[in-house]
Amino acid sequence: MKKEEFLKKLEVELKISKNSEYTLKNYLNFNELFLNFVKKEPDEVTEDDIKNYIAENLSEKSAISIIMFLAALKFSTSNILKKDLTANIRRPKREKRIPVVLTKKEVLDLFDALNTRKSRLMISLMYAAGMRVSEVASLKIADINFEEKTGMIKQAKGKKDRAFNIPKFLFVRLKKHSEKQQAVGEKYLFPGRGGRRMSSRNLQKIVKLAARKAGIKKDVHCHTLRHSFATHLLEDGTDIRFIQQLLGHSSISTTELYTHVSPESLKKIKSPIDTLENERE
Repeated sequence: MKKEEFLKKLEVELKISKNSEYTLKNYLNFNELFLNFVKKEPDEVTEDDIKNYIAENLSEKSAISIIMFLAALKFSTSNILKKDLTANIRRPKREKRIPVVLTKKEVLDLFDALNTRKSRLMISLMYAAGMRVSEVASLKIADINFEEKTGMIKQAKGKKDRAFNIPKFLFVRLKKHSEKQQAVGEKYLFPGRGGRRMSSRNLQKIVKLAARKAGIKKDVHCHTLRHSFATHLLEDGTDIRFIQQLLGHSSISTTELYTHVSPESLKKIKSPIDTLENERE
């Protein structure tokens, strides 16, 4: 089987399995890069070829990069070659990294640095509802219920729907924007060019430029706003189980990874050395 045929079959399998656009793109890319590296027909590939590719190309990358690569190879070899060539390859443990979180002031500074009303509305909603970048880009006018002051994120990560509340801060502006888009026949709440779905890359670029303009020195991405949303709720005393629901996490342990380090909460903890002087009395 030639590489082109293999990749085409892989694309078909991914679409049949209802994988996300993100997964489809990444799995195809990983398999193509791998096959270009080994210079073999797909059905001639061995376990050692996979290990050699990891050693040569991914050994300096994060653990998640290796895990994603192996997931892509497992899917393709299992579904097309009917054998899992990754079965005996050990997966590395994921690194536990503290997520970058903005302070509330930095969030406001970021909003102020956005250039257009549409950008301010998109990014404000992303933070206000703890949305992923793909969820904002995919949001449709029909997903918003202004009478109930709620919205619905359809088929988010894990193929799950979840609801969100429209905050008072954004309600009037969001309603006017929605009516304007509806009047010109748009389907998406924040359409890209030609009425198509806005690209996640475009949203990332908007946030990056605004963070730079606001003078924020942290490495800011769209997902930073989701981290910040969860952390700020925790700092304000919101039960972590409610935060779990708002973020759409299946497991509470995933939510804890987002929120276990709250900068404001840590500041309130006193070191034992601050109480030592009291022991002298």
